[in-house]
Formats: sequence, structure tokens, C-alpha cells
Amino acid sequence: MRNSTDSVSIDIDLIPLGGKECIVKTSKGSVSVLICGDQDKPALITYPDVALNYLSCFQGLLFCPEAASLMLHNFCIYHIDAPGHELGADVISSDEPLLCVDDLADQVAEVLDYFGLREVMCLGVTAGAYILTLFAMKYKERVLGLILVSPICKGPSWTEWIYNKVLMNLLYFYGMCGLLKECLLQRYFSKELRCSIQGAESDVIQTCRRLLDERQSLNVMRFLQAVNARHDLSEGLKNLQCKTLIFAGDSSPFHAESIYMSEKIDSKICALVEVQACGSLVTEEHPISMIVPIERFLMGFGFHRQPHFASSSSNGSTSPASPSRHAIVAPELLSQESLGIKLKPIRTRVRVET
Repeated sequence: MRNSTDSVSIDIDLIPLGGKECIVKTSKGSVSVLICGDQDKPALITYPDVALNYLSCFQGLLFCPEAASLMLHNFCIYHIDAPGHELGADVISSDEPLLCVDDLADQVAEVLDYFGLREVMCLGVTAGAYILTLFAMKYKERVLGLILVSPICKGPSWTEWIYNKVLMNLLYFYGMCGLLKECLLQRYFSKELRCSIQGAESDVIQTCRRLLDERQSLNVMRFLQAVNARHDLSEGLKNLQCKTLIFAGDSSPFHAESIYMSEKIDSKICALVEVQACGSLVTEEHPISMIVPIERFLMGFGFHRQPHFASSSSNGSTSPASPSRHAIVAPELLSQESLGIKLKPIRTRVRVET
């Protein structure tokens, strides 16, 4: 399955989640890819947001038993981290050229070439959603579908551009300091989660804060520089050809842009799910809200949940982590047309019980 070109090499290590971590050398530099599952299955690739990696961005979703039965049953998952964001990464040499967003999208294509992947499903969060959307626009024939979480598609506003410049200065002069981590947590999570009534931080916040400590600040700065110089994808979205499912946390600073993006994509192939009381990182804050929409979306491609889980839900029993216990999904979301073969434009609001 692998391309044997001399320009790419690989180093495999066992990692805590049980997959294989590969460091792939591309023409744009090295990139870490974590492989989870049977490589003979169809491929799903992921790309995280700024300062996050596969562990801090997707473990909440993939650790849900229902999500695992759906994703790992149907796909081999290739977690692609932004350069220098993998666990134990060294600081990227200052001699290495800075990559722009187009370079990062082309790098994804090279990773697919290396593993011999012709067509993939994509899952990205915010900046990672932008990279995968750009990838889908540049390599239309290689993307089966897009699942985008709090995506961005415009160039940065002046406010965001200046704010990101401040963050880059903090990264350069002070590293992953307390103030910077607070700014990033505001980017990821809702105020409700960050400011608990009990006063104690939630496990999600504590885990994310700890994982941010492991990032190399200069590597994060390089990714943020690329994101801050991104170009507007609005016109290209009209020609996007793959089915797309968008999740938008209504407390996300990018909520309005995610809604705007859903309106720019052809209404025949795009569906929107808004999640209440949730920030940008729906995969960690309210992952249970994503399961039913993703399941219905994947059914349109012929993918189904593992039989064991399907049978347990059909007989009326409800597991402690069942989506029906945590989210109320509008009836139209469950129809075959809304997220199946014929994808209709919907603005379904998923209400999360607290």
C-alpha cells in the first residue's frame, strides 16, 4: 500500500492509544501520522486545531464507545498532526522554511500518496477544518466527504489578525505561559465549561491545560502564522463537490463563520448541526452530541455502526453513554434525506442537557 519514493521515510513506534505513529518526510518537511485500525479499511484522516494534536483534539470523541464502534468499525483512522505538534516533538529548526496553508494542504496529499490512499473521509477542527477544506478544493477527486467542527473559511479579520499576532509574541518571548493557555482555552471551550459554578476546573479543561504544556511553543507559532495568513475560501466553496457535515458550537468565537460557511456550500450537499452551550472543540466538550449526526451522515455512504451496538439500541435499551441521554436531535435529522443519500440543507440545533 505504501509509495516507495525516496523522498519519504517512516519511523514507527507504539503509542499509548494502541496505534502506530509514523514520521513521514514530505517535500514540505516532516509530519507525524498516527494510524489506528486496519489499513485495509477505507481511510478517515483527521487534522486538529492550533496547538492541539490527535490526543488533545479527538480523544473525547473516539473514546465514546458508540463513536468507536462507528469509526473504527468502518475506517482506519490516520491522525495527521500539524508539523511539530506530535507528542515528544523537537523544536523545528529555524532553517526550515515557514509553511503556508497551501503547503499544509499539499502535505496532506503527500501523506495520502505515501500510504497509497486514493480517496478519504476527512474530520477537522477549526484551523484543521480549514486545511482539510482547502485540501478538498485542491484535490477534489481524493475526498469522499468532510466532517468539519467549528470550521473557518474566511481570511482573518483585523481583530483576529492582531489577536493572533499578540499570541505569536507571547509564544516567542514567553513560551506556553499561563496567559497564552487561557487565551487558547477561550478559543476551544465555552464559558460555561471554563467557569464552573463549583469553582473547580473540569477534567476536560485540566487535561487540555496539561497537554498544552507539552507543546513546543515555537512550533505552535509556526502553525499560527500560517493560519493567520490564510486566504478566503468563500468563492471556492461554491464548487465544493463532496458531502459536508458541519458542527458549530454556539459559544465558539467562530460560530458565525461556521454558519456562513454552511450557507456558501451547495445546499444539496451540506448539513449543519449547532450545539448549544459548547465552544469550538465539540469533539472534547460535547462529543456525545456528534454521534447520531455522524452516523446518519455516514449511512449516506453505506457505512453502518458495528452490529453489536446497533442491536443494543434497537431493542430499546440505553447504555449510560447513549446519545439519546445527552442530546435532543430534531426529527428531520434522522430522515434518510437529511443526512443520507440526498443531503438536504438543515440548521439542526442539538440541545445538550446539563
